[in-house]
Formats: sequence, structure tokens, C-alpha cells
Amino acid sequence: MSAPPARPWREAAAGTRVVVRRRLVPAPPDGPHLTDVLGVVLRVDDEGLTLDTSRGPARILGADVVLWKPIPPPPERRARRH
Repeated sequence: MSAPPARPWREAAAGTRVVVRRRLVPAPPDGPHLTDVLGVVLRVDDEGLTLDTSRGPARILGADVVLWKPIPPPPERRARRH
């Protein structure tokens, strides 16, 4: 009997800011095969994650996740100097 597939991305909690490295499927013939997605976790389920990114919601399939990690909040913007 085989063990169920490892799904460490299931540990990502809603509301956590994360970076996810994922496979590009299909991969471009002459381009990168991986990309990073940065955002706040909206939802985690058996199929993958949904992140709130600067470009809107992004769905990432669990099978495409290479790694993920929580990251700190973005730095506060400084006021403009006059």
C-alpha cells in the first residue's frame, strides 16, 4: 500500500502572506519552467491554493507547487519628501 502524496502546502493558513514557487504547465519551450507567485492565502483545499495577488486572485494547483513559504508583510511606504 502506498502512502498518500505529500501536500505540505496544505499547511498554509488563510490570511498568511506567502510566496509559492510553481511549475509552468505547459512550460514554454525556450523560457523558464518555474515561476513565483506572491500573495495572501485566500483558500486552501485538496486541489491547491488560491492567493490574493496584486493582479487579482490566482489559483495554484497543488500538483504544480514546488515549494512555498510564509513571508513577512510588505514594508510600510515612506512619505514623499517635498
